[in-house]
Amino acid sequence: MIIENMILDNVKNMPPSGIRKYFDMINEMEDVISLGVGEPDFVTPWNVRDAGIYSLEEGHTHYSSNAGFIELRSEISKYLKRRFNLSYCPENEMIVTVGGSEGIDIALRALVGPGDEVIIPEPSFVAYKGCTAFTGATAKVLNLRAEDEFKLTPKMLDKAITSKTKVVIIPFPNNPTGAIMTKKELSEIVEVLKHKDIIVISDEIYAELSYSGEHVSIASFPEMKEKTIVINGFSKAYAMTGWRLGYVCGHPVLIDAMKKIHQYAIMCSPTVSQYAAIESLKNGHNSVKKMVKEYNRRRKVMVDGFRKIGLDCFEPLGAFYVFPSIRSTGMTSDEFCEKLLMTEKVLAVPGNAFGDCGEGFIRACYASSMDNIVEALKRIERFVTSHKH
Repeated sequence: MIIENMILDNVKNMPPSGIRKYFDMINEMEDVISLGVGEPDFVTPWNVRDAGIYSLEEGHTHYSSNAGFIELRSEISKYLKRRFNLSYCPENEMIVTVGGSEGIDIALRALVGPGDEVIIPEPSFVAYKGCTAFTGATAKVLNLRAEDEFKLTPKMLDKAITSKTKVVIIPFPNNPTGAIMTKKELSEIVEVLKHKDIIVISDEIYAELSYSGEHVSIASFPEMKEKTIVINGFSKAYAMTGWRLGYVCGHPVLIDAMKKIHQYAIMCSPTVSQYAAIESLKNGHNSVKKMVKEYNRRRKVMVDGFRKIGLDCFEPLGAFYVFPSIRSTGMTSDEFCEKLLMTEKVLAVPGNAFGDCGEGFIRACYASSMDNIVEALKRIERFVTSHKH
């Protein structure tokens, strides 16, 4: 038997994440400043950690219901209403998942298969295309442009829709670009979608990390509520990446379908994480505000820094990434990042890791200390200066 022939083609043909090789490289290097990992440098707030610890001390180590503790779902419901004017019933319109990533996976597995198309705006989170491929559906990529501030335009979306289109992914605030969509801009997208039999998967994991006003969800438009699946979680805003906790919200019929996959594949999310998440929603808002304020300070320093170096950089208004153009250097994204890492020991991620249209850009994450950011910018300036034509 040839073992390789036993692997499904859609798994075999999926390349590994373009980010992974850089993380493997820095494991063998010392004194690297990493602007690569999309993870808060903050530790989970103490009151949240304490709630998780206390749950263990109390012996709360058993399964929860498949959808998650009702107390947690109730707190999520109150939070979404309070922060984003979204109304979801905790009993039947919500599942607590293992990170937002599981939410994306089960939403796509419940909705699409061979012959279906999923519209994915890029540059964007690498999991969208991978999870789509694993269902057997086809990813139809929309190449967002720097001149549009990497926003999804109604004209672009309308042109991409075909009779095979079943899902559109709305990835804002965006990883890797930091782009956001305003209420007015979303309303134009709603006009394209509202009369079509298409489900929207709205990935709002960075909803709290918005620097130009409050985040607006496409699900807050009445005509989109029942045809939108909202993905969110605790990793980014609450600095809880390792707790692996997210949630999906949507129409009861959609949630019921996703719950079938969730209960067979996962059973339930980690209970210790659920207890911690309840505390984060009840008493964590001040911690979030402090972290967002610090991210905003770092964001300004990093954008100004890249511009002073001579690299074009549009202003990101969400998430915790900048996406400067490195085309003026004459290097490809991979070449720039590899040479920068080897010569100056600064890790950034090639823009094309997030889609082909990201070629000519790099992603730098400002969820790192100000000292690291300032030193990294000095090293990048030295690198760019030494590689001028």
